[in-house]
Amino acid sequence: MTFPARTAPTRHPMDPEPVPSAKARAVYALGLVAFLTGAFVGGVIPATIALLLARQVAREQYTAGGYLTGSKWVRRGRRLAWTGLVLALTALVVATIAGLLHLAATPGGQDFAPGTD
Repeated sequence: MTFPARTAPTRHPMDPEPVPSAKARAVYALGLVAFLTGAFVGGVIPATIALLLARQVAREQYTAGGYLTGSKWVRRGRRLAWTGLVLALTALVVATIAGLLHLAATPGGQDFAPGTD
């Protein structure tokens, strides 16, 4: 039994051309900023904006039915944003531990003037 050869689907002449999503590049740029500034806890804001924008872009791409490209940029930006959030959280934990160790190392001694009872 032989099967007919499969051909690639053809596009209708009235179909729009696929266009790249500008928001996808913005997600990537914000994710990159979040990654680079995450260790300074400044990456939380761009990471949050990148994740919210990535959700919006994903919905738009789904609605566009394949005519809006840029999913790789969204995926990369989302990964960078999550990495920036992890770096910010790690920096916060390290700063808290360092502060507690510094507080524990200070001498407790007397907290009133000497010679008073």
